[in-house]
Amino acid sequence: MSAKSVSVLPSPKSHTLQQPNISIPPLLGASLEELTAWVQQQGQPAYRGKQLHDWIYQKGVRTLCDISVFPKQWRADVAEIPIGRSNIHYRSVASDDTVKYLLQLADGQIIESVGIPTEKRLTVCVSSQVGCPMACDFCATGKGGYKRNLARHEIVDQVLTVQEDFQQRVSHVVFMGMGEPLLNTDHLIGAIKSLNQDVGIGQRNLTVSTVGIRDRIRQLAQHQFQVTLAVSLHAPNQALREQLIPSARPYPIEDLLAECREYVEITGRRVTFEYILLAGVNDLPEHALELAQRLRGFQSHVNLIPYNPIQEADYKRPNQNRIQAFVKVLKQQQIAVSVRYSRGLEADAACGQLRAKNQTKLS
Repeated sequence: MSAKSVSVLPSPKSHTLQQPNISIPPLLGASLEELTAWVQQQGQPAYRGKQLHDWIYQKGVRTLCDISVFPKQWRADVAEIPIGRSNIHYRSVASDDTVKYLLQLADGQIIESVGIPTEKRLTVCVSSQVGCPMACDFCATGKGGYKRNLARHEIVDQVLTVQEDFQQRVSHVVFMGMGEPLLNTDHLIGAIKSLNQDVGIGQRNLTVSTVGIRDRIRQLAQHQFQVTLAVSLHAPNQALREQLIPSARPYPIEDLLAECREYVEITGRRVTFEYILLAGVNDLPEHALELAQRLRGFQSHVNLIPYNPIQEADYKRPNQNRIQAFVKVLKQQQIAVSVRYSRGLEADAACGQLRAKNQTKLS
């Protein structure tokens, strides 16, 4: 972002003239150029922009009062300017060291994030909305309804929070938590830029998951990011997809796949298709064959996810034989495929589970 866009950042001088209930935009998510221009607007030297950037993104400071390199008087002047950090409301750890977080935002809303460690990486699964309007029939988040979009700083904050809690740098971020990212495109784009340029996570280590919103995949492609696009397909045909994802009715699967092909052409990046396997619903060999026929010749990869059961739905996880039979059909049809097993089952790691379980604690 260019420095000329920094007018959105708060001014402590104007803040003294505002009414107490007027909200002030947080600083988290702003670029080095924006922060530098902002400190200069406040009569501070340009180098304080780099200091502010380092303290926000590297040191994880939560209030401007804590930035010890700033002059004491100026810290007092900007004391009420929010950085935009959340608080950990609840934390659940699974036996595989996956950590599920409920984070409380400035307005009291609760969102979920997940830290997923392996030997060589730390992945954070971030939310893009409070709740989700897509109402997928098998998803706990969809059962909980939708509240609002998350702002750029609320998305970036999730990564910093997990990074601080693990005391380890985050290497990968997946937009696979609560919400539909492409219904929050502006803040999604801002968060991608900030995670890449400010937090320092490579674009190829960022994954955006979407059910598919008409024209939004094309819109994302125009930014020429090198992120991975993961499309939640979950069915090989429109009728079954509508049964599982009611919001898919106005967007036929043929149109969705055509837009995905455009994404490949524009970005040069293959598309990952997420496919949750539901026992007796979409996991039969004929489903696999139909899926393969749809994706033949597509620069893509199928990520099969055995279902993580929730109390709010009656779907079941298929057995290992059924999973492997599905994989076999896809491989025979020359479709790239892998199986992703859920992490942190004891921590209610499926989207929306922990939040629903702790609903009585959210007041």
